Amino acid sequence: MNLKFNQLSNAIRFLSIDAVQKANSGHPGMPMGMADVATVLFKYHLRFNPKNPNWINRDRFILSAGHGSMLLYSLLYLTGYKSISIDDIKNFRQLNSICAGHPEYERGTGIETTTGPLGQGLGNAVGMAIAEEILRKKFGPTLINNKTYVIASDGDLMEGISHEAMSLAGHLKLKNLVVFFDNNKISIDGSTSLSVSDNYKKRFESYGWNFLEINGHNEKQISKAITKASKANKPTVISCKTIIGFGSPNKSGKASSHGSPLGDEEIALVRKKLKWNNDPFEIPEDILYAWREIGKKGIELEAKWLETLDKKNSNIKSTLKDTYIESDLKNLEDLIKKEKTKYFESKPSMATRQCSSAAIESISSILPQLIGGSADLSGSNNTKTNNSKVISSKNFDGNYIHYGVREHGMAAVMNGLALYSGLIPYGGTFLIFSDYCKPSIRLAALMGLKVIYIFSHDSIGLGEDGPTHQPIEQLNGLRAIPNLNVFSSC
Repeated sequence: MNLKFNQLSNAIRFLSIDAVQKANSGHPGMPMGMADVATVLFKYHLRFNPKNPNWINRDRFILSAGHGSMLLYSLLYLTGYKSISIDDIKNFRQLNSICAGHPEYERGTGIETTTGPLGQGLGNAVGMAIAEEILRKKFGPTLINNKTYVIASDGDLMEGISHEAMSLAGHLKLKNLVVFFDNNKISIDGSTSLSVSDNYKKRFESYGWNFLEINGHNEKQISKAITKASKANKPTVISCKTIIGFGSPNKSGKASSHGSPLGDEEIALVRKKLKWNNDPFEIPEDILYAWREIGKKGIELEAKWLETLDKKNSNIKSTLKDTYIESDLKNLEDLIKKEKTKYFESKPSMATRQCSSAAIESISSILPQLIGGSADLSGSNNTKTNNSKVISSKNFDGNYIHYGVREHGMAAVMNGLALYSGLIPYGGTFLIFSDYCKPSIRLAALMGLKVIYIFSHDSIGLGEDGPTHQPIEQLNGLRAIPNLNVFSSC
C-alpha cells in the first residue's frame, strides 16, 4: 500500500479512536479493522454525491455492523456531507448528536438506515436491492442501476435474520448486492470459535451467492474483489480477513478493542506505530483535501445522470419525480371516500380480511408504488389480489413478493423497500407471528417509515389451531411500540 492510501484510511481510524475516547464509550476496533475496505470502496467504487444525499441512483452504503458507527460518521465528514461536522464527531454518543452510538436514519444525511440490532441492516439491504430491481425494470438500466453495499460483522451473520434475508436474496439473484463480511474472528466474549464453526463458503454458496476471500488490509485485493462482484450475475459476499483494532500494539486482534475506549496510553502507542503525529480530531489539510476530492466526484456523476434523465420522455420524468422521488399519493383520498360510500350503501356481508383485500385491490389500481407480499400465507391473509403481479428473479415487473416462511426477513426487507425511494410496502402474516417481526417493526417505527403490516387471524377464537396460534398479548405489545399506529377491527 502506498503512503497516501494508508493516510486516507488512518484518518478514519483516528477520528474513530478519538471520538470513542472522548465519549469514554463506543467501539473503536471495527472501524480500525475495516478502514482499509471502506477507503477502497469510497475512493474507487462507490457512486454518491455528498451535495445531494437523496440522489435516487446513488449507491447505498449500509453499516449493518452498527456498533462501528464511527466508521460511517468519519466517512461522511471526510467526504464532505453537510450533515456531519467535526464538532458533531467530537459530540459522539451525546444526547441529540447526529453521531449516535448506533447509526440513526435521517433522510438526506448519508445515514441510510438505523442499525445496531445485528442482522437488521442486512435485511434492509436486501429490500433496497429488490427496490433497485423494481425501479430498474420500470425506468430502464440507464436511469436506475445502483449497487447496494453492506458491511456485516460476525454477529450479523450469527443472527437468524441473516439466513432469512440472504436466502431470499440468493433466490431472487440480486446481483447488485455486495456484502463485506468483516471476518475478524472476534466477538464480545472473545474468539468467535467459542460459539461458531460455520463453513461460510458452503453456507453462502448454498444460498446462491458468490463467495470471495481477501485480505481486508490489501488495497489491490479489496479493489479487485469489488470489481469482480460488480460484474456478477448473483449477490456476492466478500469475506475480508481483518485485524480488529488494527494498529494497536496491545489490543489489536483482541476482544478488548471491540467495545471500549483504547485508553490514552494505548492511543499514544497507536499514533506512534501508524506514524500519525496529529492532535485528537486533527486531520492534516492534504489528507482532508484528498478525501473531499473523493466526495466531489459524485457531483459529475449525478450531472451525467441528469443529462440521461433529460433525454427521456416527459411521462418517464414526471412518473419518476412525482411517484418515486416526491411520493405523491394523488387521488388516494378521493378513492377512499368513494370506496367507503360504496360499502356503506351496499352493506355486504364480508369477513374482515376480505374487506382488507378489497381495499388493497382498489388502492393498488392507482398506486403503482405499493409493493405487497406475505410470509407464505397469501391465501389466508388475502394480501394477494387481482392486481398483484408476482416478482421473481426472472421478472421484477411486479408488485407482489412471495417471502416464504420468513416473517422476520420480510419485515426487515420491507424497511429496505420503504427506505429506497417512494415505495410503500405491505406484508401479511398471522397476528401471532408479529412476534417474529417485532425487532424490524420497532425499527420501522423508530425511523418513521411507511410500512404496512397486515396481521390476520387476530382473534383468540382460533380454537382448532390451539393456544400456539391464539394472539393474547400481541396487540398490547404492538400498541406499546412508540410511533406505531395499530388499527384493530371492532
